[in-house]
Order: sequence, then C-alpha cells, then structure tokens
Amino acid sequence: MQFQTALLNTKKTGMIPIIPDIKCFSPEHGDLLNGRCPVASAQLLKEAGAPAMSVVTESQNFDGSLNLLQNIVNETGLPILRKDFITNTDDLKISLDCGATAVLLMCATQTEKSLFELYESAITLGLEVLVETHTIDEMRLTRKLGAVLVGINNRDITRWERDDGTVEQTCRLAEFAPENAVLISESGIHTPEESRRAIQAGADAVLIGTALWQATDMVILYKQLCGG
Repeated sequence: MQFQTALLNTKKTGMIPIIPDIKCFSPEHGDLLNGRCPVASAQLLKEAGAPAMSVVTESQNFDGSLNLLQNIVNETGLPILRKDFITNTDDLKISLDCGATAVLLMCATQTEKSLFELYESAITLGLEVLVETHTIDEMRLTRKLGAVLVGINNRDITRWERDDGTVEQTCRLAEFAPENAVLISESGIHTPEESRRAIQAGADAVLIGTALWQATDMVILYKQLCGG
C-alpha cells in the first residue's frame, strides 16, 4: 500500500493518522530507546493502529541506519518513510532497495534545482516524496513543485531539534499548502490536544517521535493521540 493512501484510509475512519517516528537518538534529549528494541517497538505501534511509519536512518546525529529501516519494513509490512538527508539519486535507489515506500526531501537542505531534480528522480523510481517545509517561502516552493505530500516541520531542522517548535508553526503555514496536497504536521507535538489542533489547522496527519519514546507507555499515548 502507498504511504499517502494508508494515511487517507485512516483519516476516513474518523481517527487521526499518527505516523510514529522510529528514532533512536535525539540531539536534544539523547538516547530515546532506553534499552528498548526499535523494531519490537515498531511492531507494538503497528498493533496499536499505526497506518505507516517513519524511520530515521541518519547515523551521525540520530543513530539511525539502513539496517534499521530494512528490519522495520520486514517486521511490520507497513508503508515506510525514510527520513535522512537525501542528496543524490544513489540515496533514492538505496532507499528503494531497502524497502522504503517514501523518502523525505527537506527544502531547508536543498537548492531549488536539487529539490526539483531529486523529486522527479524519486517519482520516476516509484517512490513517494514528502517535501518538508518550515517557512512560508518553502511552502510556496512546494506549490511550484506541485508536491502532493507536504510536511510542516514545527521545529527548525537546521538547529538539530534544539529550538522550541510547536504546533503553532503548522497553524501559520497550513493555509499556504498546495491545494489537494496531503499535509503532515511534524515534530513538536506531545499531547492529544496538540494533535487535534494540527488537524483543525488543516493537517491530514501528524508525525510524532520523541513524545512517544518519552511516554510511560507509548502504546497508550499513541491511541490517545489518534483519538485527539
């Protein structure tokens, strides 16, 4: 199943599509696993109702890996978004070979030329592309690109998650998203109230990582977030 389709199918049920972000380490909070197996945790979140997942494969700052991506693809069978700093077509091909359904392209780390080239290459390969924004100018770029899957990162990726991003960033930018694009609010969301606020602002789905990993029981929090 496609990444985008999985989100929309969940939305049709009246639940909020929550995309768990499988992330081993946070530059701000440090180790997130606390001895847990990320693959086993991903399986628990699938059983809790996750329609799709995001897996951070960047190794230097987030302790991710392509091996982790492959294991979660194989274990869950869900559509998986690869989150990393994609810079060339080889990265796209590797993502596909490892089982990713979609890849993340961040406007903040691309020139307009490279963004357009990588977007077209990914689509040609059969990958879906989540184009991530944090500013109005970046959102306008997604309209020029014709992106159909758009993310609003509530935090500034160039500050390595050390800023105080909140759902208010989604509230500010959502109205500028391309018409008919599936909009995902990313990061900085911790409570069912904030999850619901993102949806009310215009998001179709919410991507949540650190809050789930820091919860006393991530499955209980996941179900609460889905209900808003």
